[in-house]
Amino acid sequence: MENRELKSIIEALLFTWGDPLELKDIASIIEKEESQVEKLLEEMISEFDYNRRGIRIMKINNSYQLSTRPEHFEWIKKLSSPKFTKSLSNAALETLSIIAYRQPIIKSDIEAIRGVRCDKAIETLIERGLVVELGRLEKVGRPILYGTTDLFLKTFGLESLDQLPPLEDFNNSLDNLDSEK
Repeated sequence: MENRELKSIIEALLFTWGDPLELKDIASIIEKEESQVEKLLEEMISEFDYNRRGIRIMKINNSYQLSTRPEHFEWIKKLSSPKFTKSLSNAALETLSIIAYRQPIIKSDIEAIRGVRCDKAIETLIERGLVVELGRLEKVGRPILYGTTDLFLKTFGLESLDQLPPLEDFNNSLDNLDSEK
């Protein structure tokens, strides 16, 4: 089977599945090596971008998913009936940032960094699917360990946690703000 046909099948699989589809599953379905499928997907990503298609293929960890282009949001939102979606509070964003950079992390460590309780923020992040309980720490009280989800990566347009900006960038920004005062 030629690559053009394989790409067509992969696109159909991604469209039909809707959720992120793991590379190994795609390879298994089309009965090709993962390395060949990954190469095809990378070519497809480039082709979709080059041709400015209305959809794109997002890579999320080792999974792929079709999504619309973020720059088309203004037009796409006109299709949806108006829904009130409350954005995350500053407390929730701070908590999410701490979890993203320090995961797996327990609540008391988050609270030590923030200096305030974070029960409500964690609850909100879990409800939104951005944070998940990863298990329990093997120490007294067995506190819950928290980490981010693939939805977190998808929401912030990241392929993996390695794409988070280095913390040094934030420290340098804060230093520059302090020097301007």
